[in-house]
Amino acid sequence: MKAIICNQFGQPSSLQYQEVASPSPKEDEILIAVKACSVNFPDTLIIQGKYQFRPPFPFSPGSDVAGIVLEVGKEGSPFKVGDAVVGFVPFGGFAEQVLIKASDCFPKPTGMTMVNAAAFLLAYGTSYHALKDRANLLKDETVLVLGASGGVGLTAVELAKRMGAKVIAAASSREKLALCQQFGADEVIHYQEENLKDRIKELTNGKGVDVIFDPVGGSFSEAALRAIAWKGRHLIVGFANGEIPKIPVNLTLLKGASIVGVFWGAFAQKEPQKSLANIHQLLTWFSEGKINPHIDKTYSLQDAPKALGDMMDRKVKGKIVIDMDL
Repeated sequence: MKAIICNQFGQPSSLQYQEVASPSPKEDEILIAVKACSVNFPDTLIIQGKYQFRPPFPFSPGSDVAGIVLEVGKEGSPFKVGDAVVGFVPFGGFAEQVLIKASDCFPKPTGMTMVNAAAFLLAYGTSYHALKDRANLLKDETVLVLGASGGVGLTAVELAKRMGAKVIAAASSREKLALCQQFGADEVIHYQEENLKDRIKELTNGKGVDVIFDPVGGSFSEAALRAIAWKGRHLIVGFANGEIPKIPVNLTLLKGASIVGVFWGAFAQKEPQKSLANIHQLLTWFSEGKINPHIDKTYSLQDAPKALGDMMDRKVKGKIVIDMDL
């Protein structure tokens, strides 16, 4: 089979498109023919050796996959050969075939394309876990989403609105902010043209925001925290800015606020039943037409390094996906 292979940590240009052996499933695994795999910001980190874990070489990046079951590891598996599925792997998705634990795989909903399916789990799973389980978001609270036009940020805008919150979206261009408004943002903040803290205060009549959804980091984290409401929750989702902020923790004391970590992958492993319930809710909302990922662009497997480069260069709005049919 063909795969994008990382033989040493580095930039996307160092990745190789090459032939590798097809894997065989263990008892708790299934083998799927990958039809689509989305590109996520952690993929850009894992190939540079900057992620929370480092896979052994050689490996393929890519975690959100959709495809067709080719082989099951044992009898009695919940899946059978030919089933259309969507699932999550730590790495390995930028390949024509991938092994996935049966417990991390779900039937693909009827009417969901392979591309949409591949764009679904990580982004929506992360945002829903953040807002529901970590922030305990209440109806009519105000949510600020930083990096709101990105793959995870845009789902946070969409889900926060669905959960009854007022949503303020912050992004770096008018085009990106217009997309956020299409997905439910009530107010927008342009990073480059407006002072983040002052604009938050203005939009909330001095109260501040109840929840900060922060996949960005850098200087924006502290600026946002300075405009948090009493008993607000600052959700640390990631560091797309490339800089891990050093936040003055006295700000949490003054505001009675909390800084809360969000790591969906660990949550799915440590609390599988809660994660499963979340995923079923998200898939139900999709089936009902209430949520739908925004696909900015698709790429062939051979062009996956370009897709990763576009992600690193902040050229992406919503989700980008590797489509094996291209």
